[in-house]
Amino acid sequence: MIFEDLPTTPTSEELIDKAFSRAARAGKAKRGLEAQQSMLQTAANIISDNLENVVTAWPDFEYDAHPFYYELADAIVDVDKLRQSLSEVMWASRKAREIHEEYQPRLRKTDVDTARKHRKQAFARLADIVEQIDDHLLYINESRNDLRDLPEINPDEPTIVVAGYPNVGKSSFVNDVTSARGETASYPFTTKGIGLGHFEHEHLRYQLVDTPGLLDRPPAERNEIESQAVSAIEHLADCMLVMIDPSGECGYPLESQLELRDSIVAQFDSVPVLTVANKIDRREVWDEDLLDELDADYTMSVETGEDVETVLEAAIEAVDYEPELPFEE
Repeated sequence: MIFEDLPTTPTSEELIDKAFSRAARAGKAKRGLEAQQSMLQTAANIISDNLENVVTAWPDFEYDAHPFYYELADAIVDVDKLRQSLSEVMWASRKAREIHEEYQPRLRKTDVDTARKHRKQAFARLADIVEQIDDHLLYINESRNDLRDLPEINPDEPTIVVAGYPNVGKSSFVNDVTSARGETASYPFTTKGIGLGHFEHEHLRYQLVDTPGLLDRPPAERNEIESQAVSAIEHLADCMLVMIDPSGECGYPLESQLELRDSIVAQFDSVPVLTVANKIDRREVWDEDLLDELDADYTMSVETGEDVETVLEAAIEAVDYEPELPFEE
């Protein structure tokens, strides 16, 4: 995952202390003018290099980040604000080098006392530059902390997203057909956690994603962050399974379930959406005539296993994934 290896961003105080303490040690190893020159070079290099490393550790959101992760990041942090902070930090890195280039010649052909005065002036300017970007360094580190622990979802793997109201059998389906076995991971925009499982078919690995707290209620009930997270899922899904409970035992009226299904079909109009009626083993609590009303593509029972494989095979066929093969002459 592109955010998991981001290093901790130092505060301005930490960076200044590091630069000047290293500079002091470098100065003790030399004498006279060389000591002042070495102190300035050490301090400027540490500040410039560390600030540059802060920026280059981050992916280029425009070119390196998959649209799924770009929108996901933007749902959690303000990507435009983050990019501006990174830009300011890079400016400070360049400015530190300019200060070094400006003052270093002044330390060569002068007496030690004057050189020490110039070096102290340079140190003051270096510290001022770093202090100017303190808020940006703090925001970058906050963003790093918010993003680095996101669960790893591979946007390049064929992905089936399971949607529907709570208690219709989504997580049971994911657990039944994958290795998930209840495996969940929390995203900042949902307290229930994302369910993620994997299975293999004809030597290809597929991932199933259950998104409780996002796709289990109408769009009007989602807040801004949740809505943007759903937009990120649009970039991820290769097929949608909308699960319906015709028995109503889930606690939600069939009419509401179908309205949610229709809103998902409308939003995910670029990928195949299959309606699956679960709990067909509970026929005694729902009318067979409901099948026409449901306009369901498939029926199944996760409880008994009836037609579960049929639904999974239909989803695989709908994904229609063909791996990229090495170029052959």
